[in-house]
Amino acid sequence: MKYVGIDLHKKTIMVCVVNEKLTVFARRTLYCCEPETITEFFKELGPFQAAVEATASYQWLVDLIEPLAERVVLANPNKLRVIAESIKKTDRLDAQVLAEFLARDQIPQAYQPTPRVRQHRAFVRHRKYLREQMTAVRNKIRRILSDYNADRKDLFSANCGLEYIKQVPLSEADRFVLNQLWAEYQHYDQQVEELGDRLKKFAKKAPSREAEARAVLKTIPGVGPVTTEVVISELGEIGRFKNAKRVCSYAGLVPIVRQSGGKKSKDLGISKQGSALLRWALVEASWRLVRTNRKWERIFERISKRSGGKRAIVAVARKLLCVMYAMLKTVTPYNVLAK
Repeated sequence: MKYVGIDLHKKTIMVCVVNEKLTVFARRTLYCCEPETITEFFKELGPFQAAVEATASYQWLVDLIEPLAERVVLANPNKLRVIAESIKKTDRLDAQVLAEFLARDQIPQAYQPTPRVRQHRAFVRHRKYLREQMTAVRNKIRRILSDYNADRKDLFSANCGLEYIKQVPLSEADRFVLNQLWAEYQHYDQQVEELGDRLKKFAKKAPSREAEARAVLKTIPGVGPVTTEVVISELGEIGRFKNAKRVCSYAGLVPIVRQSGGKKSKDLGISKQGSALLRWALVEASWRLVRTNRKWERIFERISKRSGGKRAIVAVARKLLCVMYAMLKTVTPYNVLAK
């Protein structure tokens, strides 16, 4: 059996092949633009296992070599770096480190989402991008109208909009810019609507476990379809988390703790590792909860008195995620769990 470590870059991949005794069998630089050459190289190896770091662009390579390999392992780059730096510190040897750790079966593995989860994430993350673009365009439109004291709270409602803007006396340049910005806004609005329809069709084809997850999450007050889709897509298979602490760590909502000489350091805030989109959705849902639910409001007020509002809402988001984890794990609606 051969063990292949792959150091993936944007244009090239560095490959190191070792055997069971960790003897280097081959080193090779391959070019990402030559998939046929990459495939041919791995075919000639015979039986092999491969390890590659879970970087942003690993999927195409995994799809390429997985049919040829006995096993392809995704290495968690954060955990691997801590181990590797204590042994080898040279960038040139990254592929060899991966190969050797794979041969020893010491690779800290990263989660590899299923094809359906990858599709789901693509839809949900793109919707967040479109919403951000729409917000940016709306702000630009409002800024220009503010220069003429003509901004209105209901500017983007059906009763106002472009017809109102046409009545505002604008300079020729501002009129041209506003017309283009409004066309851009309508374009994004249409895309969001099309994406919403695609997500509904996607949800209708969900396997039973995913459908159950949607049903139970929607029973939480203040948690709507946007938050539900973000949580389901970003967490993936809930069974991969051993406990609520693990899922909070994955979301980057756990406090950073550094200890020295038996003394804890001061609070350093949360780690902010993992999905920023997931944290955003949880915080937004938490604000809705504390404004509409007295139980959650009391939790927020108690923490806010000693730590301030920002840290309090993060603590509520962490608690909300723990509740969601229990609901998804046991397929239990919120109104039953909250009793």
